[in-house]
Amino acid sequence: MATKSATTKSTTPKAEVKPKRASKTIAGDVVNDDAARKSILALYESALKLMQAGKYDKAHAAFDEMLAEAPQDLGDRIRMYIAACVAQISKGSTEFSTHEERYDYAISLLNQGHYEDAREHFNEIILKDKEADYAFYGLALLASLTGETSHCIEHLTEAIRLNAQNRFQARSDSDFEPVADDPRFTELLYPEA
Repeated sequence: MATKSATTKSTTPKAEVKPKRASKTIAGDVVNDDAARKSILALYESALKLMQAGKYDKAHAAFDEMLAEAPQDLGDRIRMYIAACVAQISKGSTEFSTHEERYDYAISLLNQGHYEDAREHFNEIILKDKEADYAFYGLALLASLTGETSHCIEHLTEAIRLNAQNRFQARSDSDFEPVADDPRFTELLYPEA
């Protein structure tokens, strides 16, 4: 009798294909992205605080450091803050060969509304030259524009004491309009009346 050979099935187990855990990998990447973003945001906030404190050199370095790893939406803002830091750093390094040059610069700051910066420059002039009538005049202008009438009159009094020509200059200076109605101001400019 002829026997059929039985076909045996291979009992060797096939290599099991594990399904990719795409959702976990993707979720893992998101978690990593979130952690990186939180880290960048923390650095960003600390750099902003440095900038607000006037520490532009340190803020610039911090913004530069995070720029390469920052996401696109933050990168644009970081570049803007870097430019602002650079502008502030270069502003602080302005050199003047005379007090008059510093005064002209302070007046330009005053005209642009940078009152505190202008005040610093006027005070710097006075610190180095107690007889700088024009710096007292500049402080009087600043005080007038910022509504500090008593300071305005005080500084203008000193400017006139140091140089009587400041009295005539102030009479036609429109920056003194905010204090023009004060009787002390009128007495100062028109003592003969």
